[in-house]
Amino acid sequence: MTGPRTRTVRRPRYPVTREIDEQTGLGEAYMRSLLRTQLRLALGLCLVLAAVVIGLPLLFALAPEVREQRLLGLPLPWVLLGGLIYPWFVGCGWWYVRQAERNEDDFAELVDRTPALSDVLASGDVPASGDVPASRDASADRP
Repeated sequence: MTGPRTRTVRRPRYPVTREIDEQTGLGEAYMRSLLRTQLRLALGLCLVLAAVVIGLPLLFALAPEVREQRLLGLPLPWVLLGGLIYPWFVGCGWWYVRQAERNEDDFAELVDRTPALSDVLASGDVPASGDVPASRDASADRP
């Protein structure tokens, strides 16, 4: 009859925050993933802003009928480029900050998570003897 192993060599378990603080390979991988996510967000927003800032004057240059339109007695390019684009920039800035904070919150949640049962079992930590039933001896099943 065999029972659970009561003496195991426990590997030290370091929290991910310690891995990041000590700049280990795992900590660097976590930081690279956060930086890559934030960079992807920033570049995406910059591309949208650039498309609008460059696209509107290009539209007005290539389509004179749009340039001649009037809104509230003012030429449409003036209204769009001189007034409406600034609130849109503020809205994009607000959206960017919200998304960047969400990325950081997701990262913090990932870093601070408690280890899953599979992580505990893979680390070699065996639960107390009352938690796991003792395995039966295979020779007892033979006739």
